[in-house]
Amino acid sequence: MSAIRVLLIEDDVNLSKELQHQLVAEQFQVDAAFDGVIAERMIQQGKYDVILADINIPGKNGYDLVKCIRYRQISTPIIMITAFGEIDDKLLGFDCGADDYITKPFYFKELLARIKAILKRSDSYAGSEVFIFANLYIDTRKREVKRGNDVIRLTTREYEILEMLAAANGEPVSKKDILTKVWGASYGLNTNTIEVFVNLLRNKIDKGFEPKLIKTKIGYGYYIEAN
Repeated sequence: MSAIRVLLIEDDVNLSKELQHQLVAEQFQVDAAFDGVIAERMIQQGKYDVILADINIPGKNGYDLVKCIRYRQISTPIIMITAFGEIDDKLLGFDCGADDYITKPFYFKELLARIKAILKRSDSYAGSEVFIFANLYIDTRKREVKRGNDVIRLTTREYEILEMLAAANGEPVSKKDILTKVWGASYGLNTNTIEVFVNLLRNKIDKGFEPKLIKTKIGYGYYIEAN
C-alpha cells in the first residue's frame, strides 16, 4: 500500500521542519511549501491525499489558496493550520472550501487524529448505496453527485453532510448530529458552521435547478425533501 501523501504549507521554517519530521515518523510522505503560489503549482502537478495549509503565508494567503484549489475542482481534504482562532476566521476558512481547522498552538497528537479521521471518513463513506431524490443522484461507492446531467463537485465535508441528509430519507437531521458525526466532535465550533456548509451545498445542489431539495426545519436542522 502506497504512503499517504501530505502537502504541508507553512512559512515558519522551524514549525514546518518539526511537523515534517513527526509526519514522516508516522509513515506519511510529506512535501513542504513555504509560499502559497508555489503550493498551488505543486497541487496542480501532483496528487495529494490531504493538504495542511497555514493562512498567513506569503505569495497567496491560505484563504485565497483554498479558493483556487476548489475553483479548480480539486476535492482533496484540506485542514487549515493557523493562529487565527476566532469563530469568524473559522467560518471564513470553511466558506473558502476547507474541511477542518486547527488553531496554533496545538499538540501534534491532535493534528494526527484529525488527519486520520478525515482520511478514514473519506474511505468509510465509500459504500455501495445510490440515493436518488428527483434529479439528484448520489453514488456513495464512487462518491459521485449529479444533478440531472451535471456533475457536482463537493468538498469532503460538503459530501459527508449531503450523504448524511440523504441517508435520513426525508427525516430532519439536527445541526448537533451533523457536527458530531461529520467532525467527530465540535472542536469549539457552533451551529453557524453547519449553516455555512448548508449554504454552500445549496449553492451547488439547488442553485439553478428545480425542484429545490435541501430544506430547513426551523430551530432544528435540515433534510432533503423525499420524492
